[in-house]
Amino acid sequence: MDNDLSKAAGTSPAALILFRDGDLCAAVKPAGATCENDGERSMPALIARALSMDAGDVRPVHRLDRETGGVMVYALSAFGASALSKSVREGRLEKRYLAAVTGSVGEEEGQWRDLLYHDAQRNRSYVVKRMRRGVREAALQFKTARAFEAGDGRPAGEILDIRLLTGRTHQIRAQCASRGHPLIGDRRYGSSAAHPMALWCLEISFPHPRTGRKMTFSCPPPEGTLLAMMWDKTGIKPDGSFSGPGSGGVP
Repeated sequence: MDNDLSKAAGTSPAALILFRDGDLCAAVKPAGATCENDGERSMPALIARALSMDAGDVRPVHRLDRETGGVMVYALSAFGASALSKSVREGRLEKRYLAAVTGSVGEEEGQWRDLLYHDAQRNRSYVVKRMRRGVREAALQFKTARAFEAGDGRPAGEILDIRLLTGRTHQIRAQCASRGHPLIGDRRYGSSAAHPMALWCLEISFPHPRTGRKMTFSCPPPEGTLLAMMWDKTGIKPDGSFSGPGSGGVP
């Protein structure tokens, strides 16, 4: 698959498609595309053009932030939409991300659990100390894959391999920022780097709506991005495995 997703989103939308059958389509969302059917650059429109179908028949069942790219699944039938939405509610749609954060998290691996409040008016999530209306638990697991040095206007930081245990709005962004490690390029949450937000959905897994068989789809980050430049040196594999240097600096 051509991994230049800026081209895939424009001149070659068919390159976005990883898999399709009568019930679902797994595809790669370019950063900047919206998840809902709200224009020619939306994911339903890109998928519909690639599959020669109506964008209204491409049903979103989960979301990525507009600034975030990576692997997604869409339903192509009412049955698929119902079954996939149920999998999302039950936590059976699993997501794995690559993130470049500012500074060092100080751990090779770990789990973060927080209480998260999303302010819809400001479109921002906050880590809070007490449970109250609108607050939900947020949890993720991470491994520190590689440290990198400052250069080209980017601060020093680390690449994290993240598995979401819950799916809250801006969860990764808010949890990293609350610890003093905003995602590089995430100016909403405190990054000063003049760089696209360094967050990529590397992999998703879910049971097929009809067979129940576990399906896993992955795609590495697009060429030319900070995450792509570090990709070969992290030891992260897009098939669910992890091996490599760990944290502690550039080997």
